Amino acid sequence: MPRYQYDEDIFKESTMTFGEHLEELRVCLFRAIVGLVVGFLVGLAIGRYVVEFIQTPLRAALEGYYEKKALEDAQRQWEELQAQGLSLPADLEMVKNLVTQEHLLPEEVYVNPEELLRAIQKRDTQTEKVLAGVLGGGLPGPKGASEKTASVRAEEESSVEAAASKSANEASSEARQKLIRMFLWRRVAEDPRVQIKSFNVQEGFLIYVKASLLTGVILASPWIFYQLWTFIAAGLYPHEKRYVHVFLPISLSLFLAGVALAFFFVFPPVLDFLFSFNGWLGIDPDPRISEWLGFVLFLPLGFGIAFQLPLAMLFLERIGIFTVQSYLASWRISVLTIFVLSMILTPADPYSMFLMAIPLLFLYVLGILMCKLMPRRWSPFD
Repeated sequence: MPRYQYDEDIFKESTMTFGEHLEELRVCLFRAIVGLVVGFLVGLAIGRYVVEFIQTPLRAALEGYYEKKALEDAQRQWEELQAQGLSLPADLEMVKNLVTQEHLLPEEVYVNPEELLRAIQKRDTQTEKVLAGVLGGGLPGPKGASEKTASVRAEEESSVEAAASKSANEASSEARQKLIRMFLWRRVAEDPRVQIKSFNVQEGFLIYVKASLLTGVILASPWIFYQLWTFIAAGLYPHEKRYVHVFLPISLSLFLAGVALAFFFVFPPVLDFLFSFNGWLGIDPDPRISEWLGFVLFLPLGFGIAFQLPLAMLFLERIGIFTVQSYLASWRISVLTIFVLSMILTPADPYSMFLMAIPLLFLYVLGILMCKLMPRRWSPFD
């Protein structure tokens, strides 16, 4: 008596013509597009908040960069004063506390104390003085003043210019000696250098549309994944269609995990590394919102795709290309492949490459465990 009994027409329900496959593809694509449009409309309603949200990592990195730069400048100036015998450790500690705890940035300015004192004294009577000056300047001069000849006026002007040129250097040196150095403090969040900029009129609108579309893709991704798996399931045998309900949540969870890892854990160290490299070169960053949005789209999408590695390994094992033994035997080549894949799917910096490669190594082990713990079911063709 045979061990397995089955109907000869067990696969008749899975038999589809080429035209039926195309029709199924058309239906799935139409449903996916409808879901994307609905998600895009929702994204338009919250697009402004999405734009503010995706700027958060970049703003935090810029604030950290300029706070670090302010501390380094204060340390350097303090060391210069100490070398001149004018050590002021209390001032340095004050600067450190204001920068690190109050998140304030100093702006160095030079003022003339005499002008500052006069401005303070005239604060209450400034309006009257300005009005008196305007009225006084508008009064006509003596009658004979307008009758001077052009030659007399030219001689007077040349003598004034000669006297001014002789004392220019002395006056400049004296003015420099009168100036005192002061610091104006500004909250780092209000510093113009940490504000993300756009450089043309239409860029803001395009960013809003792109952010809304990104939101729509994320919101509609479960529906799009479901339609994708539905089309794949149409070509499967009846006993294999159950994998749709098993692998769809796994695939979606891995994709969202990769996106979340990139946005919340990979962006901060990557931006800190890139900005520190800018500081080492003496180049202050001035990022544009369009370039940053492209970076936001590229890196999380690469992580989401790369995190499908366990399912890809399981699929290759199911169709007989690889086995668990081959995965274990070729682990060195697999590690090299993972690092090459990480280099392709991330920007040209070592931090993002390693931050993608390390999770993929664990996902490679997860893929082997899935192949081992989820063995292939018996097939009548074996």
